[in-house]
Amino acid sequence: MRDREKAKKKNGGNHWVLRVFLMSVALSAVLSLLSSVALSGAGYVVAVLVLLAFIALGILFDMIGVAVTAADPRPFHSMAAHREKGGREAIRLLNNAERVSSFCNDVVGDICGIVSGSTAAVIVTQLQHSLSTTSVLLSIGVTALISGATIGGKALGKTVAINDCTRVVHRVALVMSTLHLSRGKG
Repeated sequence: MRDREKAKKKNGGNHWVLRVFLMSVALSAVLSLLSSVALSGAGYVVAVLVLLAFIALGILFDMIGVAVTAADPRPFHSMAAHREKGGREAIRLLNNAERVSSFCNDVVGDICGIVSGSTAAVIVTQLQHSLSTTSVLLSIGVTALISGATIGGKALGKTVAINDCTRVVHRVALVMSTLHLSRGKG
């Protein structure tokens, strides 16, 4: 019986890798398309807003991935037993913490990093064109600022996620519960 369980777990792991790959390709294509559409003919303000949105999205999902791995399931079992909104969803998140963390931190986080890098290139190109320069210093400066904002934001997000993991997981579970309820009514 144990050999069957090991084989099933191994095959499930292989399926997960394939699913992560396919989700990554699809999500990357969608986010890149959205970025391209938002940036086509856009000025600095729109480009910076798109960049900030991708940085914020990466930070948010990084925070969720960390919180799910750090949270204690006991309060959520109590919530689920009392049929409180979000209780079952939180348990589902925690029972799949490895996959949730992988999706949030690796898939969404990495894609947001890549797309924000592409957005940064658009901003640098626009700046160089408007300033009539090809200065490498401009590129280095913009890249350094974006890296600092991303890394500093993720560090802050991780601190919040670890210190307040129950609240973070609960809020995500509430969103999931609301989306699930509205999907069921449609």
